[in-house]
Amino acid sequence: MAYSDLTLTRFKNSFDIYIEEEADLFANIEPLEASDKLKDDLKETAELALAINTEKARSEMIILPILLEIRRRANYQISLFSGSNFDVDVEKGLNGYCDFIISRSKEQLLINAPAIIIIEAKNENIKNGLGQCAGAMLAAQIFNQQRDNDIQTIYGAVTTGDIWKFLKLEASNLFIDLNNYYIKEIANILGILSQGV
Repeated sequence: MAYSDLTLTRFKNSFDIYIEEEADLFANIEPLEASDKLKDDLKETAELALAINTEKARSEMIILPILLEIRRRANYQISLFSGSNFDVDVEKGLNGYCDFIISRSKEQLLINAPAIIIIEAKNENIKNGLGQCAGAMLAAQIFNQQRDNDIQTIYGAVTTGDIWKFLKLEASNLFIDLNNYYIKEIANILGILSQGV
């Protein structure tokens, strides 16, 4: 079993984590206005990515520019990993590849302090990606505990590029925001992602 094999039901049955759905999990997050660079990038690429309608196009033309904006806003003091192997506990099924990981370390060669996990929704199905994201978030929490990293909250997102659904893991509680955020609401997406770094 790997992250990609985890449905939300399988995750819930396999791990001692309480799952709570919240309608406005990030209601108090301060929106962040997108930079002119991000606005220009998305103006040029978002519509094209949605027309091409492949995971690769959405990943490269929508998701990555947003994550690079977060990295710039953090003054390059965080690292960004794409398609990286993140094996934490193979026996528990906490292994496999993560679409994107943001780490609170500026070191780019190794994942040191994972804080945000982003999963691309396969076949544009956000709900089916929730278990995979939750599993990778739990792995990030365990990874940080093993290394004495003082990261109390792990953030996660499942996205099609156009639609984003956010999660938050604190201790043994997984919170899933029932709201979807759309690329048109880029300020809210940036605010939530910035909270994690």
